[in-house]
Amino acid sequence: MHSQAQNKLPNTSKKANIPKKVNNEAGLAIINSKAPYSSHYGKDALDVALIFGSYEQKVSLFFQGDGVHQLIAKQDTSLLSIKDYLKTFAAFEFYDIEHVYACQQSLLTRKLEPSFHITDVQVLSTTEFSAALNQHQHVLRF
Repeated sequence: MHSQAQNKLPNTSKKANIPKKVNNEAGLAIINSKAPYSSHYGKDALDVALIFGSYEQKVSLFFQGDGVHQLIAKQDTSLLSIKDYLKTFAAFEFYDIEHVYACQQSLLTRKLEPSFHITDVQVLSTTEFSAALNQHQHVLRF
């Protein structure tokens, strides 16, 4: 799956604060690329992140494409008659999920402000996003 992610993102590392070599200690990267509630992928990605986090595995979450909608605050699911799984994002700190990244270009393309329902989301340029993703040994895309 890692090679699939590399084909979708440019393989450059421009910023000094992101190491240029792969750090196997970075653990698992989970890419969220689907809008919330349009499918089960967002909930599945959350479940995987929480499971790995509960076993003290290093997990980083990446939001790109329509997946950035999962971070936007004040979403109302009452008309859909489904449970709002996005509220569970607030539990990340209890699972030691500290690295959450949003693609700046995805936000701009969708004309979304970085008004997130969780704190400590790092908005990264396409180059920074790719470099951060490439630090992970394992990548899952949802």
